[in-house]
Amino acid sequence: MSTVARPTPPQSPATPHILDNAAWAALTGPHAHLAERVGRAARYPLDVSPFTALADPADPRAWDDLAALVGPGTVTPVTGAKSAPQGWETVQHGRGVQLVDTALRAEPAPEAVRLGPDDVPEILDLIALTEPGPFLPRTVELGTYLGIRHRGRLVALAGERLRPPGWTEISAVCTAPDHRGKGLATRLVRAIAAGIRERGDTPFLHASATNTGAIRLYESIGFTLRRRSEFLLVRTPGAQQEQTA
Repeated sequence: MSTVARPTPPQSPATPHILDNAAWAALTGPHAHLAERVGRAARYPLDVSPFTALADPADPRAWDDLAALVGPGTVTPVTGAKSAPQGWETVQHGRGVQLVDTALRAEPAPEAVRLGPDDVPEILDLIALTEPGPFLPRTVELGTYLGIRHRGRLVALAGERLRPPGWTEISAVCTAPDHRGKGLATRLVRAIAAGIRERGDTPFLHASATNTGAIRLYESIGFTLRRRSEFLLVRTPGAQQEQTA
């Protein structure tokens, strides 16, 4: 498949881009069947993904709904928020980047195999070895996951995670240390992107702002930086705090 320029669709400056709150758009859109939701807050089941999302991180009512959803004294990640309300503890404040496909050459990888529930133990072993980000026993339910095996051993992986309407995130891109430098991850990213394009979606992905090597690789194969993003790991107010508030 040839390279096709895919500019980000223009939107009114007053209208937030759907990718500005991608987790909420996914949990209230194509992944709604997986969502656990209370009002303005939603999350994936805990064995699928750690993601939670707020309809509007600036709305205090959304934070109240999140507290009701996850329970008191619970540590949970929140995307798209720069700070947590009073009474919440910020455990970690991270920064990342969001990149979108603008000129990626998407094409199948003949050597790639589709991965499913039976492959989860091997996937978890590779994730533990390479640490590309969270992967849980049912994460494979979020979309297509492809792998490359060498002599029967899973040595490279990539798949789909968040799925806002019209977009699909490429995630869990990793290669075993003894098989790096062979282009396996790039081939899998191109193959996952080919499947995303076939259903009319545009690929995008996230990376840690400090992972400059991965960012350079993604830009070199046709992704463009769209925005810098933030995420929080927070602890909900405890039961005693709720009672005295």
